[in-house]
Amino acid sequence: MNAPDPLRPAASGGKIMLVGLGPGAHAHLTARARAAIAEADTVIGYVTYIRLVADLLEGKEVIRKSMTEELDRAIEALERARQGRKVALVSSGDAGVYGMAGPTFEVLFQAGWTPDSGIEVEIVPGASALNTCAALVGAPLTHDFCAISLSDLLTPWPTIARRLDAVAYADFVVALYNPKSGRRTRQIVEAQRLFLRHRRPDTPVAIVKSAYRPKQRIEFTTLARMAEADIGMLTTVLIGNSNTFVRDGLMVTPRGYSNKYEVAAGERATRDGERAGRSLSTGLEGWLQAIRASGVDAAQLAAEYRLPQDYIATLLAEPADEATGAAEAPPEAAV
Repeated sequence: MNAPDPLRPAASGGKIMLVGLGPGAHAHLTARARAAIAEADTVIGYVTYIRLVADLLEGKEVIRKSMTEELDRAIEALERARQGRKVALVSSGDAGVYGMAGPTFEVLFQAGWTPDSGIEVEIVPGASALNTCAALVGAPLTHDFCAISLSDLLTPWPTIARRLDAVAYADFVVALYNPKSGRRTRQIVEAQRLFLRHRRPDTPVAIVKSAYRPKQRIEFTTLARMAEADIGMLTTVLIGNSNTFVRDGLMVTPRGYSNKYEVAAGERATRDGERAGRSLSTGLEGWLQAIRASGVDAAQLAAEYRLPQDYIATLLAEPADEATGAAEAPPEAAV
């Protein structure tokens, strides 16, 4: 008799819960994540993740897999769910951020699964390393940010390098996931090299290892010295933007309030030329008016603002809008 094929379309029954454990400490495990584990008949995960919730697994089938066996975990979850079991497939952080949600859906779709196939799939969100590490060092993510994984196990390095260069140029705060391992030691050096093309050497960098776990370690450094730090697979690297600063042991990225307001003696005053609840004078409408009135050609403007020349040329060629300002912001959005 042939062994059952875990990739054949599912018939009915069972449930897969993709559970984000957050940073690992029980204090940061959501109520729904705890309930999903309690509800499960089978818990599947990387051995380190299983260890984080070991005291919650009494009486359950536990399947431990190694670091590189993500697809195997997903296949095991599908097979158990086909048997009518409730499965908790656990990830640290959030299952949808470099976690098991993506690989699981790939396996499910390959198997012919649809939401009406009889196997329910639930994603239980958890705090990602990006959030938890930021909370430990201050407020580095209060303006635009992104995350990039330096792992080239599944992504070609040129793709990673292009992304690093683009976000460094665009002045995003960046969280680097999977920055270094025993075998992958040069990737963090190349990331530093690319960032130094666009950022000052003294740009603040926070390096957080094992956030909210017993061996937690936090180090503040600079972009110029980032690659010298103690970095490994349990580390997240937070690189500030051009306005990020470190003060009294806290890394902060300003939201931009100082562009519109002055605060003195505990009172807020709007700067000259700015209005509360309206776009900045250098916001889209004000900027369009300024460049159209400047008489400067597209090539010069593109160089000044570090924007594509064809984009500037298109804006200059458009008829000026009749409206001279941005629409009134609703009260809850007025900043």
